[in-house]
Amino acid sequence: MTPSSRAEKPVRRRPFGRWFADTGWRHLVAIVVSIFAIFPLLYVLSASLNPRGTLTGSNQLFSQVGFDAYVRILTDPSIPYAMWFLNTLIVATVTGFTMVFIGALAAYAFSRMRFTGRRVGLITIVVVQMFPQLLAVVAIFLMMSSIGDWFAAIGLNTLSGLILIYLGGALGVNTYLMYGFFNTIPKELDEAAKIDGAGHARIFFTIILRLVAPILAVVGLLSFIGIVNEFVIASIMLIDPEKQTLVVGLTKLVSNPRYADWAAFSAGAVMAAIPVVVLFLLLQKYIVGGLTAGATKG
Repeated sequence: MTPSSRAEKPVRRRPFGRWFADTGWRHLVAIVVSIFAIFPLLYVLSASLNPRGTLTGSNQLFSQVGFDAYVRILTDPSIPYAMWFLNTLIVATVTGFTMVFIGALAAYAFSRMRFTGRRVGLITIVVVQMFPQLLAVVAIFLMMSSIGDWFAAIGLNTLSGLILIYLGGALGVNTYLMYGFFNTIPKELDEAAKIDGAGHARIFFTIILRLVAPILAVVGLLSFIGIVNEFVIASIMLIDPEKQTLVVGLTKLVSNPRYADWAAFSAGAVMAAIPVVVLFLLLQKYIVGGLTAGATKG
C-alpha cells in the first residue's frame, strides 16, 4: 500500500454509544457539576444587583439590575465595609505568609533531619487538626481575655491577637502536605551543597524554597481562603465594628430577623471574592503541580 492510498483511507468513527460509554459520560458529569457549582455564584451576583434587597425577589436571575446595594454598602457610615475589607486583607495576608513559612520550616525538618520522636510528631500534628476549632472556643476566649489584662496589644478585640490564634494551628495538615512534596526533592542536592560548605539554613533558603514553590503557593492559597472564610474565632475575638473582618461584619447585615439586607450582603460577598480570585489567577500555574507532586512520595 502506497503512502497516498494510506492517506486517502477514510477514518472510521466510533459509534455514539461506544463513545458515550468510554468518555462521553464524563463530559456529561462535568457539565452537570459545573452548572451545580456556577448557579449559586450567579444567584448571589443577581441578588447583589437586585434593588429590592431580598432573596425572594431574586428568584428570577437578573430580573432587575442596579448598583444600589454596592453604593449603599460603600457609603453607609453605619457599615464600615472598607475597614472590614482592610482588616481581612491584613489578617489573611500576614497569617497566610507566616503559616507557609512556619510550615515550610517544619516540613524541611521532618523531611531532611532524623531525630527522636520525628514520626510521632508528624502524626500528632495531623491528628490534632482532626478536632474542630469549636471545641476550643471557650478556652481561647478565656485565655485571650486573661492575656489582654497584661498585654492589651494581643488580647481580645485586636487583629494581632487573632493572628496569633490562627498561627497556633499553623503546624497541621499543611505541614504534612509540604512534607510529602519535600520528599520528592532529591537529597543529593543537599549533600552536594554540604560538600561546598552550606549549612541547613543556606540549603533551605537558597535551594529548597525555590524548588518547592508550587506547594508553597498551594498552601498559601488554601491558608488565605481559610482565613477569609473563618467566622467562629473571629466572631468571639473581634467586638468593635471597626476591628471586625468581612465574614463577621457581613453576617450582621442579615442577622436582624426584622430586616435582613441581603442585597448589601451579596454585594459585599461579591467584592470580598475579588482578592481570592486574583490570588488564584496569580498562582494558577503552581496549583496543579503543587497538589499532585506531593502525593507520589510520602
